[in-house]
Amino acid sequence: MNKLGLLGRNISYSFSRAYFKEKFENEKITDTTYENFDIDTIGLFPSIIKNTENLKGLNVTIPYKEAVIPFLDKVNKKAKEIGAVNTIKITKKGKLVGYNTDCYGFKKTLKPYLKSHHKSALILGTGGASKAIAYSLKELGIPFHYVSRKPSDGTSFTYDALSEDIIKNHQIIINSTPLGTFPNVEDCPNIPYSAITDHHILFDLIYNPEETKFLRLGKQQNAITINGLKMLKLQAEKAWSIWNLH
Repeated sequence: MNKLGLLGRNISYSFSRAYFKEKFENEKITDTTYENFDIDTIGLFPSIIKNTENLKGLNVTIPYKEAVIPFLDKVNKKAKEIGAVNTIKITKKGKLVGYNTDCYGFKKTLKPYLKSHHKSALILGTGGASKAIAYSLKELGIPFHYVSRKPSDGTSFTYDALSEDIIKNHQIIINSTPLGTFPNVEDCPNIPYSAITDHHILFDLIYNPEETKFLRLGKQQNAITINGLKMLKLQAEKAWSIWNLH
């Protein structure tokens, strides 16, 4: 029996396990299982690799997309550039190879909504997921700025510094923070929502709840709103194809 799984912390709610379970049932895949590897610290990762027989691959989620990299034997070029890994393939020789399929999922989900006025973006948050978003925006030729709570290298704005003008001039706003994830559904990034217009796209990487407060407040301003579900499905299928490259 081949094994696949998800590496993360506090992941009982995870999308991946349910998604792959349903996929295996629908596609009559009977030789593979998918389970959660919920660990408190990345230091426990090697023991999973050592003690899990027939493990062929893993998805990686918060908070280990960056922390897992030093444990890998090889990192694919794109994932190396991004600086975050969300998919690991375990080769026949037992080597661990890191990939990033978030960028594929994000780009393919966003692209159909882009119009000529979508000239620049704000990425809320600076964690592992935000790096794949930044990479995808570069590929699409869309300049972007990071927003975070504290000023740091590479961050253009803090939340406190976001003016209505800044919001008006960045017509794609992507939430890559966990703010608003179930059960804390009343949380949302602190931005001037009143400056959002029908020219804006608000993209939330969160998929549970389906409509976060961030998206709800955007919708009230007639913005186009996109949640993280399609991106997740696309990145999961891309991961599946990586694991099955013989």
